[in-house]
Amino acid sequence: MMPTTDSPQAAAFRRQVLSPAKLWLFMLRKLPMAWLAGLRLTALTSEAATVTIRFKYLTQNPFRSIYFACLAMAAELASGIQAMMHVQAGGPVSMLVVKLEGDFTKKAVGLIRFTCPDGPQIAQAVAESRATGEGRTVVCTSTGLDEAGDVVAVFRLTWSFRAKK
Repeated sequence: MMPTTDSPQAAAFRRQVLSPAKLWLFMLRKLPMAWLAGLRLTALTSEAATVTIRFKYLTQNPFRSIYFACLAMAAELASGIQAMMHVQAGGPVSMLVVKLEGDFTKKAVGLIRFTCPDGPQIAQAVAESRATGEGRTVVCTSTGLDEAGDVVAVFRLTWSFRAKK
């Protein structure tokens, strides 16, 4: 695996999305459901990202926990924001989730923190697609922990990257 380098474009992107006001505007414009659900990006490096979601009226299910689709949104953003950051550093690359799997181990209540540590694999797939012109896929794992540190859900998202001509 190639080492993850932080390009000036990636650093600029990270500064933008780590600004609460700018992230709020981005989500309102591009991800309105994530905005409504109250997703928050709490950490972003070239290696990992962390996104939080809180149990509240708009994220609830009838069982007094966070609706699975809201959990999936947070898990997807934890990997997707890294993909967006790594795509910034060169020619255009299309990115798409092609598969999603989830395991639920505990009721999700309170504040749930999803972390995805797959930045290096994402960067490598993007670089390989740019170099070869062929599509690449990466399986990213986003793990959701509750406030006690217990795992509530683990999502595996398969991302496809293809350099545009």
